Amino acid sequence: MAEADTESGRHGTEPFRNVAVVTGASRGAGAGIARALGKQGWHVYVTGRTVVEGSAALPGTIGATAQQVDALGGRGTAVSVDHRDDGAVQALLARIEAERGRLDLLVNNATTIHDSLIEPGGFWQRPLELVDILEVGLRSGYVASFHAAPLMIRTGGALIAFTSSFGSACYMHGPAYGAQKAGVDKFAADMAVDLRGHDVAALSIWMGPLATERTARAARQRPEQYAALMANAERPEFTGQILAALHASSRRMAFSGQTLIGAEIAQELGITDGARQPPSYRDLLGAPRLPHPAIVR
Repeated sequence: MAEADTESGRHGTEPFRNVAVVTGASRGAGAGIARALGKQGWHVYVTGRTVVEGSAALPGTIGATAQQVDALGGRGTAVSVDHRDDGAVQALLARIEAERGRLDLLVNNATTIHDSLIEPGGFWQRPLELVDILEVGLRSGYVASFHAAPLMIRTGGALIAFTSSFGSACYMHGPAYGAQKAGVDKFAADMAVDLRGHDVAALSIWMGPLATERTARAARQRPEQYAALMANAERPEFTGQILAALHASSRRMAFSGQTLIGAEIAQELGITDGARQPPSYRDLLGAPRLPHPAIVR
C-alpha cells in the first residue's frame, strides 16, 4: 500500500499522517516511542542496525518494530541505518522528502550502549569503547538534526527531540554517559535558538528507569541493584505518548530549548503510563540545568 499526503496533494490520495523518524528503534526506548506514535496514526521511519533477529545480543529488529507500528494503526517503514555513517543519514532524509515531502518529528534516540556500562570501576578500568556513546548518541544526533532541519522548516509545526536522562545532572554510569546526556540537552537548548522564527521546536526529555530488554537483562543479573528501580519503571511507550502530545500542543514553541522531565510534563499534559503516573526523580537525582539567556554569535 502506497503512503500518501492528501493535504499537499503531492503523494496520492491516502489519508494524511504525521511523519516521524525514530532513530535507534530496533528495541528499547526507540521501539516503544515508535509504537506509541503508530498507535496515534503516525507514519514512522524506524532506523537502526539490527535487521536479523539473533544478530544482536538483545532481541528486536527494525522490521519487527515497523510491523508493530503497522499493527497499532500507523505505518512503519524500517530503514537500516548505521548512525556512524553521515551519508546514510543524509540518504534517509532525502528518501523521506521524496516519499512524504515532510517531516514532523525527529526523535534522536540512537545511542551506543556498551555491555560494560553498569560494571563497577573507574572510567580507566572499564573498556575505552564506553566513549563511543559520544559518536552514536551525541554526534549522531547533531548529524540527523542537521539533515532534517531544512525539511522540518519547510514542513512547519515540527519538533526535534532528544532522549536523555538524569545522568545529565548526577553521576550515572560514568563520565562518558554523563557527557552524552548533558550534550544532547545542550543541543536542544542551542538548536532552539537557531530554529527560533522557523516554527520548529527543539527539546530534550529525561526518561526515568525504563522497562526494556536491556534493563530486564540487568535486573536478572543484578536483582539487588535493579529490583526497586524496575518496580517503578516506565514503559518506553510513555515517552512516545509525551512527544506526540508535545508536538500537538499549542505551547510547543514555548517548550523549545527546554530539558523536560518526562514524568513531570506528562502529569501537566494529563498523560499516564497505562493506569499509573510514573514518579519524577528530581529530588533524588537532580534537576535540568537552565540555559543562560545570553546569545553570543
